[in-house]
Amino acid sequence: MALLFKGLSDNVEEWRRELTRRIPDLDMRIWPDVGDPADIDVAFTWQAPHGEFKRYPNLRAILNLGVGVDTLLTDPDLPRHVPVARMVDPSLTRQMTTYLLHAVIHYHRRFDHFAALQREASWKYERGRNNGACRVGIMGMGVLGGDAAQALRGLGFAVAGWSRTAKSIAGIEGFHGADGLTPFLARTDILCCILPLTAGTRGIINADLLRRLPRGTRFVNISRGAVVIEPDLLAALDLGHIGAAMLDVFTKEPLPADSPFWRHPRVVVTPHVAGNTTPATAADQVAENIRRARAGQRLLNQVDLDVGY
Repeated sequence: MALLFKGLSDNVEEWRRELTRRIPDLDMRIWPDVGDPADIDVAFTWQAPHGEFKRYPNLRAILNLGVGVDTLLTDPDLPRHVPVARMVDPSLTRQMTTYLLHAVIHYHRRFDHFAALQREASWKYERGRNNGACRVGIMGMGVLGGDAAQALRGLGFAVAGWSRTAKSIAGIEGFHGADGLTPFLARTDILCCILPLTAGTRGIINADLLRRLPRGTRFVNISRGAVVIEPDLLAALDLGHIGAAMLDVFTKEPLPADSPFWRHPRVVVTPHVAGNTTPATAADQVAENIRRARAGQRLLNQVDLDVGY
């Protein structure tokens, strides 16, 4: 039995080392040198080309090396009978949480404002606000959103979460569904988006949603670029209705050099670095899912293909 790897070229050998520590007899083949496609029973992957998985008649599981499975699910040839698992890596979760902590603190403590004063050699003392006066709203309350919400709450921020269905997390004000969206937005000073990209979330950050935020709200996106209608966000920034934005993901990546986001005075751009899967911490889940797939058991973090996560 063999395993296909299609993924990031810079850590293939790290994956091989970590997985063979856990499954010593693992036959791991590196795409595209897969040998006989009929040998492949488990694929672990990051952004495999569409049409790839229909080549493997004995595939028992597809293990995604990231949290988002949107690229997989848009493959028209994805074998729907093969279970798919998304990655829940503790290191990735901590990275995503620290990115949001940085973004919230950056805007709450007005470090963007002080950076502008520095460029003018202007010394203007301002007293900082209490963390509890800052209302943070998180869209997407799964593993990542829940972890970030609890970390922010631990620092005294007033945190609320919005999700498709009701979620209950101690100390976090919860909103859900279409009816909960408007009151959630109305109580938000810094909006953080960690939504999965699905048919229901594509373009959800649009002109209508942005108008429902208080004037001056800061926006942070570490989800997927396609959840945002980018011209609508730029218009809201230009009008000052959105006070600033920190963006890690974009509709087109790498972000084209002529994108107005690069030069917008109220925008911070980072190149999709909010979180990445670390083999040393993620290999336990991958190895366990290989065992489960071969035993015919349900996978850890198995994706509902109809829901999209």
